[in-house]
Amino acid sequence: MRLPAPPVTVIGRLKTRAEFLHVKGGTRFVAPSLVLQARPRAGSKTEGWARFGFTASKTIGGAVLRNRARRRLKEAVRLAAPSRVAPGYDYVLIARSGTVQRRFAELIKDLERALAKVHEPPRQREPKRS
Repeated sequence: MRLPAPPVTVIGRLKTRAEFLHVKGGTRFVAPSLVLQARPRAGSKTEGWARFGFTASKTIGGAVLRNRARRRLKEAVRLAAPSRVAPGYDYVLIARSGTVQRRFAELIKDLERALAKVHEPPRQREPKRS
């Protein structure tokens, strides 16, 4: 019997534009309060780490609202992600207008659901019947 993998205890940060662009080509899930993009890293020294990047565009509002949205996303990741992320993956969280207005408990549920969905195996399409 295999035991489940231990939770990821070290969460790194994505910092460069190239890292963000690499994740953009991976799996994506849209929730009311956030957009989550995920992609596995290939051949890295820190294979066991999960790394996160946070972004909020100007459509959210001014600098105060964008910073508040990013802070809320960072705290949600701190609370919900360690037991749900896959080692060796990079994640990008994009704030939406609902990030600031949504209740924090709902924001965490959105993140948990998004993390579960990006790690699901892809569904097989049924062939069309003629």
